This record gives sequence, structure tokens and C-alpha cells, in this order.
Amino acid sequence: MSADLVPESVVQSPYLSHVRHGFFTRIGGVSEGPYASLNCSTKSGDDPDHITENRRRVADFFGLGGEALLGVTQVHGDGVVSVTQPWKPGEGSPADAMVTTREDVALGVITADCGPVLFASRDGCVVGAAHAGWRGAVGGVLEATLDAMAACGAAPEEIVAVVGPCIAQASYEVGADMRAAALVSDAQAAAFFLPGERESHWQFDLAGYCVDRLRRAGVGQAAAMGIDTLPDERRFFSHRRRTLAGGGPIGHQISVIAAGTGAVAR
Repeated sequence: MSADLVPESVVQSPYLSHVRHGFFTRIGGVSEGPYASLNCSTKSGDDPDHITENRRRVADFFGLGGEALLGVTQVHGDGVVSVTQPWKPGEGSPADAMVTTREDVALGVITADCGPVLFASRDGCVVGAAHAGWRGAVGGVLEATLDAMAACGAAPEEIVAVVGPCIAQASYEVGADMRAAALVSDAQAAAFFLPGERESHWQFDLAGYCVDRLRRAGVGQAAAMGIDTLPDERRFFSHRRRTLAGGGPIGHQISVIAAGTGAVAR
């Protein structure tokens, strides 16, 4: 554990206990106001110095410097970057996932309701991180990540993938247009929509859908943390919660993984 973080700053999955990883919360940073406190989004309106310090604290959890915590410019697509060389914070290419075999960098995706998905080969030598909103999940970002990991030497059946804290079905009301768009791309997505309380609205199970896509792609093991970001204001940022409250600035939590065996002690 970084000296600046607290136990509630991170949650971890037993399925990824063989690698360094963490689904970080909003607790344990220096940001203030709507960004309080561990906001790690370089694209937010937060004080850049606060973001830099927050990201340094997260990187320190992995025994790395802040410059080793890498991220991409997330665009709700299916692009994947294979990391061979690090880049400066905020200069990541437009994409929604990364993979690497390097042990001197950590891959981080930011979310505030979307699904952060962390991947690791069973030997810990190849890892990946993906940002999966409904568009990215339907569009194939998870399968694209598996393909990129295969190019690094890890076959899908050798990979463990975990969907971290994200908006749960009970909290995720969507319109009929969103459901229709999803079904055009993937008819099997229908199983993850339940009728909502309002007419022509549905409740979408994003985490369940991501797990299903991973299993259909042949991943060795897929699981979800089962933590709903919307009602848990103390621990998580939530775009939907902020929207329901009238909008305004919002921070983002980060989920991070690094190659190499050996979990970080909490």
C-alpha cells in the first residue's frame, strides 16, 4: 500500500491475485470539491497539480513513479494500444484499451460508471486494461483486447478478466433507442435488458454483458466485482448520479494493472 493511500482507496479481485492490480476508489487523494479526492482523469477540469499527485499515489501503490502510469484518450470505441514504450501523462492515443508485457509500466483506465476491465495471463506476463461502456462493449473492445494479448503470446483460454466497479442493472436505465442500437450489433444482448419502470425504458446489465462477451470470446475465466458505482457516493464517482443531480463537473476513478507476478499487499 502506498504511504499516502488508505485501505479503502482500492479494491482487488481474488481472480487477479497473481498480478499487481487495483480498482481504485475516490478515497485517498488531494483533489477538492466535485473531484474529491482521488480523481485521476487528466481530461477533467481539476487542478493539474492535484491530478499529478493523485496519479503519483496510484503509481506508488505498484512501486512505480507517476510517469509509469499510462492511459489512453478514451473514445468509447474498440481501439487497443500495444504498449512498447511509455508516453507522457495526457498524451495517450485515442483508444479504449492497452496491453503490454512490460513490467516497468502500469496500465490505467478511468471510469465513472462505465466498466473497467482488467486482464492478465495466468503467468502474469501479459496484461491488459479496457474501458467498456455500452458502445465499446457492443462494438468489440473486449475481444479486441484479447486479440492484442494473443499477439503478445497469451491465448484467450490462458487469460483471466475481471469487470470492476461500474453502474449496475438496477441503476442503469436506458432508452429504447439504446437497446435497439445494441441489438443491431449483437442480438444476444437482449438477455441483459429488463423492462424498466418507465414506458419504453430498460435496465441494462453492463457488467453481466461484458462477462458474457468475454466468455463467448473464449476467455479462460471472467468475473465481475458486483459493485454498483451509482449509489456508493462515498467511494465512487458516477456520471449518472451527477446527471440526476443536475450535472456539473465530475472526477473519475482509475483501474490499473501491471505485468509481473506478485500482488501488492493491502
